[in-house]
Amino acid sequence: MADPEEDYSSLPLTERATHKIWKVRKQAYEDLTKEFEKSGSETDACFRPWLNDTSIWKGVVADSNVAAQQEGINCLHAFLQFGGPNAGSRSRSYTIPSLAEKGIVSTKAATKSRSIDVILLYIELDTPSPVIDDLIPFLSHKMPKVVAATTNVLCTIYREFGAKTVNPKPVLQFLPKLFAHGDKNVRAETVNLTVELYKWLKDGMKPMFFNDLKPVQQKELEEAFEKVKNETAKQTRLLRSQQAALADSSPADEEDGAEADPDGETDTFDLFEPVEISSKIPKEFWEQINSTKWKDRKESLDVLHGIVNVPRIKEEDFSELIRALAKSMKDANITVVIVAANCVECLAKGLRGWFAKYRTVIFLPIAERLKEKKQTVADALGVALDGIFSSTSLTDILDDTIELLKHKNPQVKLESLRFLIRCLKTTRTAPSKSEVKVISDTVTKLLADTLEATRTAAAETMGTVMKIMGERAMNPFLDGLDDIRKAKIKEFFEIAQVKAKDKPPALVVNSAAGSAPKPPTKKKTVVRNTSSQLTGTRSSSSTVSRGPLEEISSPSKKPPTLSKQPPTKSQTSKLGKRPQLPPAIASPTRSTTQTEDPIAPVSKFGLGPRGGLTARTLQAPQGSSRSAEGPKLTDSIIPSAEKAELERLRLEKETWATETVGYRGEKEKLLQELSDIRLQLIEEHTRDVLSIKAKETQLLRLRSDLQTAEENLEKRQREIDRLKRELTRFSRASSPAASEFVDTLSQDSFGGYPRDRIASASGIPNSGDHSQRMSALSRPRNRTSLAGTYGLDDSSSAYPREGVRSPVSESGFNKERSQQQKIDGDIRPGDPADPNENWKRAAQVTSQLKMRIEQMKARQHMRGVS
Repeated sequence: MADPEEDYSSLPLTERATHKIWKVRKQAYEDLTKEFEKSGSETDACFRPWLNDTSIWKGVVADSNVAAQQEGINCLHAFLQFGGPNAGSRSRSYTIPSLAEKGIVSTKAATKSRSIDVILLYIELDTPSPVIDDLIPFLSHKMPKVVAATTNVLCTIYREFGAKTVNPKPVLQFLPKLFAHGDKNVRAETVNLTVELYKWLKDGMKPMFFNDLKPVQQKELEEAFEKVKNETAKQTRLLRSQQAALADSSPADEEDGAEADPDGETDTFDLFEPVEISSKIPKEFWEQINSTKWKDRKESLDVLHGIVNVPRIKEEDFSELIRALAKSMKDANITVVIVAANCVECLAKGLRGWFAKYRTVIFLPIAERLKEKKQTVADALGVALDGIFSSTSLTDILDDTIELLKHKNPQVKLESLRFLIRCLKTTRTAPSKSEVKVISDTVTKLLADTLEATRTAAAETMGTVMKIMGERAMNPFLDGLDDIRKAKIKEFFEIAQVKAKDKPPALVVNSAAGSAPKPPTKKKTVVRNTSSQLTGTRSSSSTVSRGPLEEISSPSKKPPTLSKQPPTKSQTSKLGKRPQLPPAIASPTRSTTQTEDPIAPVSKFGLGPRGGLTARTLQAPQGSSRSAEGPKLTDSIIPSAEKAELERLRLEKETWATETVGYRGEKEKLLQELSDIRLQLIEEHTRDVLSIKAKETQLLRLRSDLQTAEENLEKRQREIDRLKRELTRFSRASSPAASEFVDTLSQDSFGGYPRDRIASASGIPNSGDHSQRMSALSRPRNRTSLAGTYGLDDSSSAYPREGVRSPVSESGFNKERSQQQKIDGDIRPGDPADPNENWKRAAQVTSQLKMRIEQMKARQHMRGVS
């Protein structure tokens, strides 16, 4: 006979859950699940052992037996569902790794599905960040099936809770590694996860991983993105905290929350790490940005655009860079302007709110350049202005934009109107009443502009403002317009899409203690008692006490007296349950004073919070006539002190209004002066720039002239050297005597200056025996004898220098002698010489030498023929 099976039901559940026999564990999980489902609250005793030692759940989830594991995961689900957030936060660190490694990869579909439900329940109970942090390491697991299953779970999490609730940044950083995985199932699950994230983040997530993918993968993703581009992602599962907030909110709040973000897109700015760009700007940038060549300026801005074109920029001081870009907006080359505008856009989007302090420096230079008629320039400048607006608010840019709408250039007015329309459509804060008035007063004047595009843009602006504020609020500004313009504004009003809606202020209804609130449209009139004591106290105060209005129960012919004692119970009951009667007609003065502040609290007995006039009680009237004496009674009980104070307050109000008008006029005057100063500074800057450019042009011309003169001088010097060489060669070829004559001639002085000085000034090197022939040069020459060695004889220094006769031709000698005497006859050795005259004489001597060389060539030819 077989032994009966041992009964383990008497053991505690904690021991049975860790028993070595899987059937015992499985039965324990089932019993424990039933206990959790029968529990009355999260603090029941059945939860206590499992909260004190949550490490038990690690073995429950990773049970070695498949059937027991399925029941164990079901038990964990019941524990979380009925145990609340405390159960989830304590057991999460033990169960999530086991679920990722053993549960979501189970071969049983029920176990896998329940494991995913448990992970989602962990997120719902508390917060998603710890769960995501526990799942991220399994994306690097050595087993591909674990990586694929974890990727699938992450996709489910973002599909259920959305990228607004669950931070997508850790997963986005891991996508390139998943796309490079060797397993095709992992890559397929990664594509699904990426598409799900794209539904929430759109193109804003691409810079984080898209460039790291292969071209084939990029093409595949682009095709998948195109299919879901128009889909709007919605959160289908809420956290417990979101559920509680939704339960507490009213339907009106839910509607407002739904309209708060109609696009449904998540802001991806916080997903990116800030990039430091100051250290990346090259030193040559500051030289090239101020270069006189437009190509250098454009190249420097192209380099800057590549540096600042990042999703998020680290907050630093960019004052100098912004000033350089503002200067580039005035560049004569439109290509430079376009690149500079692109740089401003990248800086504004990368810095966001930190860029707001640079608005005053860069906004007006960009807006002034809107006068360019080329659409490419206008588009680039418009995008830059949109980037500036995204870092500020409508209030910050409104004053400057209104001034631009009054610009004399029609193109500036048109582009400024279009910029204002874009601002009104994208702002999430409705403009104030004063801002609406300023916009409407300025834009309605442009409805009669001579340019059709300007009139259309003005009508669209009014329609957009009407969409934000409502038709009723804009009716006063449309009264003076004709029907055609009104119809055009209404047309734009119907098709306008805005993100801001003007909400009327909430109406606060005051009611007496113990009574139900009443509609705010009903106004009540208060009948108050007066006395000389309260009048004196009231007159000494600086402000008028205003209490809520109350109804008159039954007016009497005599005004009620002041009750100094607290009201008795009978009086209280009478005051609390008096019949509803028509209110007495109050005087205009009194009604104005009493209805100014309906928010001041009042007690059940008509007592104000701080005494004074509101601390007076009402005595039940005794007369039978009611409405006949009402007006007289109300007029008779108004104290004279209150009347006087009311008049004083009216005078103060008029004074305040007058001062306000004066301040506005002064503000307009100061703004006009500021505009004039800006124009003057721009004109002075323009004059300075033109003057500098003129000086630079003049300097370039002078440098060019100097270079030309130097080249001419060098050319002449080379010609002289060549002539000397030719003369020496032909002289030596003709006769030795001529060679000696050439040597003597080269050592002779020109115009009273020694030849060695002329040679040193012109760069001609001196001969080696110059020092030996100085004595011969110091004596005057005698040319009576040309035979022999052509030496120089002594003669009187007072005689003029004679010409040297050639031994070849006597006639040529006489002719040259007469010319030489004519040249040298006027100068004596002791006379001072003019440098300019010396150059002229040197030129004449050079021409004579050329002529002699030609004669020598002719003679040589004749000899050869003979």
